Amino acid sequence: MTLVVPRTQRAAHSAAAERPTWLPAWPVAGILALYPLWWALGLGVLIFPIMAAPMLVLLVRRRAAGRPLRLPPGFGWWALFLAAVVISIAALGADPTGTVVETATDRLAAVIYRLVMYASLTILLVYTGNLTEGELPRRRLVKLLGWLFVVTVAGGLLGILAGRFEFTSPVEWLLPSGIRGKGFVQSLVHPYAAQIMDLVGGEKPRPAAPWGYTNTWGNNFCLLMGWLVVAAWATRSAGNKILAVLCLAVAVIPAVVSLNRGLWIGIAVVVVYVAARYVLMGRLWIIAAVGLAGIGLVVALVATPLGDVVSARLDNGKSNGVRSFLVERAMDGFVDSPVIGYGSTRNTIGGRNSITVGESAGCERCGNFTVGGNGQFWQLMYAHGAVGTVAYLGFFGYGLWRFRRDRTPIGIAAGAAIVSSFTAMLWYNAIPTPLAFMFLAYALLWRNQLEGDADAR
Repeated sequence: MTLVVPRTQRAAHSAAAERPTWLPAWPVAGILALYPLWWALGLGVLIFPIMAAPMLVLLVRRRAAGRPLRLPPGFGWWALFLAAVVISIAALGADPTGTVVETATDRLAAVIYRLVMYASLTILLVYTGNLTEGELPRRRLVKLLGWLFVVTVAGGLLGILAGRFEFTSPVEWLLPSGIRGKGFVQSLVHPYAAQIMDLVGGEKPRPAAPWGYTNTWGNNFCLLMGWLVVAAWATRSAGNKILAVLCLAVAVIPAVVSLNRGLWIGIAVVVVYVAARYVLMGRLWIIAAVGLAGIGLVVALVATPLGDVVSARLDNGKSNGVRSFLVERAMDGFVDSPVIGYGSTRNTIGGRNSITVGESAGCERCGNFTVGGNGQFWQLMYAHGAVGTVAYLGFFGYGLWRFRRDRTPIGIAAGAAIVSSFTAMLWYNAIPTPLAFMFLAYALLWRNQLEGDADAR
């Protein structure tokens, strides 16, 4: 008996067979290679949800064509975190003690922004992990991340030399005047070189380009610095290695002048982690290398004004009181809603010394501090409770454990980036670019294992 397949069904099977099962590299490479352009256009972090759309379409097409879709190891933890983020929205209308009374609708914009970013970056992780060596070689991805470290250093120098440099981006021109003037919107679409702050006596620029905030600049500095070293040492060119060393040496200047103590701690964490990994592998030469680098840094601090900058910053901890105040408010909120949190951050009534100090049209940053805005860890606890916090930490912690035996330069650099993020989350928030770079580090660890398994077969 002959089975006759209807023409429409045959056409559908034929169309599915003709769909390409490969994934192009341009959505990921385009974000990284052209990020300075996106920043100048006013797209900046908005490029992540923009590029997530074609990534999702391409993943669905490939899955429909019969090619399996891989999910990263430990993805169940991340799925639990995303579920906690959504469920916690149920508490969005609650007004914890000492916070500004608002409706759930008033708080919805920030929630939608974070949801869109979490979803977009999740797509980035899955898409990058499903790319093969033929589609986007790991070495090329490492070079792109190293390139972004160079961009970060260049942005830091721009912030120092031309701290008040800014311009209206094309995207900004298209926005209504009532929207484009908002501080949060400005941070998204208005390119500027630095944030002007008074931390050590007098207003001084602190590098921010192209990442929007000085703290984000410092966070990304730590997450990206290792990739420049891996990219340079993976080549046979002595010139590339020399340029990388020069870039790292020059990077000391904006790193110090940024007055960013979290950055200084993050660099130390990266160096200690990498050194420990190499010592455990029996490569004791790393001790001498770190020692020489440390001596060079001390000489630079003693022989140049950079040492005075460090001393001045350590003697002026103006942000310490605010951070302590916000940590206390976050802990109080966690105790009151320990399971699902409050769905988002909250603004305090007044400042830490008085409830009469508050935000106004003339001073958007006066009082009304953001509970959960002083570090990813505190935001997780306050906004998404124990479930969200444990799931978030569980995903990255599982990754570190799962890939702990990866002794390749990529494996060590990726591990260092994720470990440094655990420290940084006490004072830096991760949405969106730091989390994007954490995910790309995770994807490289994941692909390293996949390629190793394929070689073993």
